[in-house]
Amino acid sequence: MLNNQDRVPSSAVLQDSGTGCYDRPPLRLPVNFRTSRSMTQKSAISFVFVLILTGSFAAADSGFTLQRRLGYHFGDQWEPAATADAHGHIYILVPQYGPVPECPACIAPIMVLLTSSDNGISWGSPRPLLTSASGQFDAQIKVDPQDGQTLYASWMQGKHDIVVARSQDFGRFWYFTVAEHSSDVEIDKPVLAVRGASVYVSFNHEQTLSIAASHDYAQNFSSTVLNPSADPGWSLAAGATVDLIGNVYFSWTAYPRTDLFKRPAGVFVSRSADGGRTWSTTSLDVSTAAPDCSAHYCSAGFLASQMALTSDDVGVVYALWNSGSAVGGAQRIYFSSSTNEGENWSAKFDVSNAAPSVEHCFPAITASVAGDVRIAWMDTRKVDSENHPVWNTFYRASTNGGATWSAESQLSGPVRGYDYILPTGFLFPFGNLFSMVIDNVGLTHVVWGEGRNYRSPGSIWYVRGR
Repeated sequence: MLNNQDRVPSSAVLQDSGTGCYDRPPLRLPVNFRTSRSMTQKSAISFVFVLILTGSFAAADSGFTLQRRLGYHFGDQWEPAATADAHGHIYILVPQYGPVPECPACIAPIMVLLTSSDNGISWGSPRPLLTSASGQFDAQIKVDPQDGQTLYASWMQGKHDIVVARSQDFGRFWYFTVAEHSSDVEIDKPVLAVRGASVYVSFNHEQTLSIAASHDYAQNFSSTVLNPSADPGWSLAAGATVDLIGNVYFSWTAYPRTDLFKRPAGVFVSRSADGGRTWSTTSLDVSTAAPDCSAHYCSAGFLASQMALTSDDVGVVYALWNSGSAVGGAQRIYFSSSTNEGENWSAKFDVSNAAPSVEHCFPAITASVAGDVRIAWMDTRKVDSENHPVWNTFYRASTNGGATWSAESQLSGPVRGYDYILPTGFLFPFGNLFSMVIDNVGLTHVVWGEGRNYRSPGSIWYVRGR
């Protein structure tokens, strides 16, 4: 796989957890959860005191909380996905690499759900969604914007199944369906989009990108190839949204099959106005080959171009992506929008104030009411004590659809006890995806991964603010 983002632990053992299998679609299995508030007043005070000792004031000064580790505090947590409903619940779905105490039969990695019922102030204990005899990769989670409550999750089960899960009671009880099964070719990279009865999830077969569509609340799916005439290579989706009138959009990147360090990659947005049956595609950019990150044990595609996508409450579509202009050189973060259902896009705009030589990657974007769009990314504008680049997570917001932007805010900061978190930044992004969402009271919630390198160790970190 090009992006090499599905970290498979060498100690994984295939076994049946006893909670059921899902080898025939559609399968609907209930999983019950009990959530509780895990941060006591004493632990909260201790947590803040430790961060004050480190001098971690960057996020606080920006209007965001200090960064906080979520999920299990053992093993590795990788590439989190987040969403929020209309009732103050924040949800984070994340693969857990390592043991899961509540489920000794779980196979790593296993998808675990974290839930806050008070807009991110406190969090319940992580809970696995579904145990099975294969690993679970590429977390996706969305709330239906139409009812503000129905919760959907998706992931890749092993290398041959795309699972979609649905909950209507704030994540306590779940129904599961296999949206796609491939008996021969390995599939990869689900990306999820929902609105009302329509649920869409992408997956790729090397050069072709397919969309599985359901119009009965994820009970039954049918698949269509989005780019049937694709050249040999790799096509991976990264973002998706369904606008106010039901148009569905997927952003994706087409990578070359060979010479990844030399050849360019195309960045596209595809739209369907008929429920995913037919697609029109627009090219938004062509990026040069990404910087080499083999020193951090990752593949050529890990730092390559990808695009995040969202839409606001009046149907404006927004895109944020990283792209380069020199082979192997630093990439920038660009923003564009469409006010006419993807027919035309504004000129790309560089949203970062960092120097031209600074590497940028991993865009994240979210929107809510008309014109309210918020973005985040990671870059290497800071250095350690030996002048080596380190990474940080940055944020900006716009209230007028991207015409003007707030000042940059640094969300990441130093935390004691982690050798991959330094006073000026973290050593390497842990996963090439992270997530942000706006809640029912207008707060922004951001969750990302930090690590020593691509392999491990690594963990996920969370902030909330405006």
